[in-house]
Amino acid sequence: MRFRHRAAALVATLALPFTGLVALAAPAQAAAGATASYTKTQDWGSGFEGKWTVKNTGTTTLSSWTVEWDFPAGTKVTSAWDATVTNSADHWSAKNLGWNGTLAPGASVSFGFNGSGSGAPSGCKLNGGSCDGTSVPGDTAPSAPGTPAASDITDTSVKLSWSAATDDKGVKNYDVLRDGAKVATVTGTTYTDTGLTKGTDYSYTVQARDTGDQTGPASGARAVRTTGGGGTDPGQPGSKVNLGYFTEWGIYGRNYHVKNLVTSGSAEKITHINYSFGNVKNGQCVLDDSFAATDKAYTADQSVDGVADTWDQPLRGNFNQLRKLKAKYPHIKVLYSFGGWTYSGGFGQAAQNPAAFAKSCKAVVEDPRWADVFDGIDIDWEYPNACGLTCDTSGPAAFKNLTSALRTEFGSDYLVTAAITGDGSSGGKIDAADYGGAAQYLDWYNVMTYDYFGAWANTGPTAPHSPLTSYSGIPTAGFNSADAIAKLKAKGVPAAKLLLGIGFYGRGWTGVTQSAPGGTATGAAPGTYEAGIEDYKVLKNSCPVTGTVAGTAYAHCGTQWWSYDTPSTIAGKMAWAKSQGLGGAFFWEFSGDTANGELVSAISNGLK
Repeated sequence: MRFRHRAAALVATLALPFTGLVALAAPAQAAAGATASYTKTQDWGSGFEGKWTVKNTGTTTLSSWTVEWDFPAGTKVTSAWDATVTNSADHWSAKNLGWNGTLAPGASVSFGFNGSGSGAPSGCKLNGGSCDGTSVPGDTAPSAPGTPAASDITDTSVKLSWSAATDDKGVKNYDVLRDGAKVATVTGTTYTDTGLTKGTDYSYTVQARDTGDQTGPASGARAVRTTGGGGTDPGQPGSKVNLGYFTEWGIYGRNYHVKNLVTSGSAEKITHINYSFGNVKNGQCVLDDSFAATDKAYTADQSVDGVADTWDQPLRGNFNQLRKLKAKYPHIKVLYSFGGWTYSGGFGQAAQNPAAFAKSCKAVVEDPRWADVFDGIDIDWEYPNACGLTCDTSGPAAFKNLTSALRTEFGSDYLVTAAITGDGSSGGKIDAADYGGAAQYLDWYNVMTYDYFGAWANTGPTAPHSPLTSYSGIPTAGFNSADAIAKLKAKGVPAAKLLLGIGFYGRGWTGVTQSAPGGTATGAAPGTYEAGIEDYKVLKNSCPVTGTVAGTAYAHCGTQWWSYDTPSTIAGKMAWAKSQGLGGAFFWEFSGDTANGELVSAISNGLK
């Protein structure tokens, strides 16, 4: 890939004038370590091509290199090859790739870039020392410190602590960064930040510096909200959770991306995101679609922070966009959700060795390429000891055993949650597994209080797919939110560990003549992606609400009959959730909402 990009840049400039050599640092005659020299190889007026050459002029092997320089305002790198090039304002840095960092004595390597503007580089540094080879440290940059932990949080201060970085020549000190800006340099692995504003969100990272003044990569980010200000840290005890599912595959046909959470205004109002779904294969958690998760390149206009991905950066895709989202909205916590309707078949094998399953899940969540992205794990097993897409026969204790192993493996610093059935019928799916016993290991349950009725019963009777309560004529007793929540409470699940589920879509039939629920049908109504199901953002205009039943809405238009939640019915459901002492609400899923996030807003407003 790197050669294709380079070739494209060269072909575009072949016929343009060739400029002379611009030497920033001539090779030293008695070099102590290494040199870096620059040439402008092409110039076409509005832009240019530059090349840096790094040469090991010392007597020992150079294991890595980083070239730094300053450009005058208006001059910048637009694309690069054979190095990872980054910048902070007008200060630029180029670091070797995995394959070209090692230089034997006398060896050299070059990397190039296309640029815009007319300025020349200045202030060159190689591995933190002079580019003329007189003071180049021969060591490598330090490793990233551990993600800082936060304690002793007050209205105006927070204590941070982190595990030490490593370096071959020793770590000199650490830079503490708040919201990306350095606030302190310390020699130890703790720091108390003061002078903060109460009730405010902050994001902290730490970078190590070695004895040669090389800085290493930043640690993972730690989100902190100071106390006071009339609020608490979202997701912590005493606050309400507003969690949405973000689907990995939504970037394709639905064209829904992480940036949509920003443009819709939803990012400000949610507390948690469940990234769905990781797969469960051979009893282990595995990444499902690596292109969507880690590889897809985003242009500047598609990206959360307006910065385009480069072809050679270590992480792209949804995970990198979520990382950027968390930097912009540090109150948001992200969980990696495994399973779902399609991938739940693997949980039966996982239940045969819960400890091995939990270990595999943590390995995925803590992959060093994206360890800072995830704050926990969610298990969506549909359904333990019952039937979903396939039927499970693991027994009533399997779910409890699995959640116990997850908590043991992940510990108290991670969120561990589960999406579970909303079947409140006697002898139904809630009765099939030990949800009461498993609750002690989980932060909360996402109770799927939707999909009770739909066009899989193709002749009806028509019924709302997400009734809050029972009603006269309901096709199946116990198929409603109130009965499901009551049954879970009766099994010993604390109300604060229960989240009410909201669907951002409707389910519908066709061939219906009766407006009220209970009518007959001839089949599933047409849908954009699947018959019998349609997004709220479509239905609110294509089939407006006719009436309400059992705390939700229904609509009869022509021969179609749909049921779905609206901002008004969501307000009623949130009031009910608060009256029950529930921990909050969750929804499936973001892309069904309007472009201005009116359903997310309804949940947020209703939980206040």
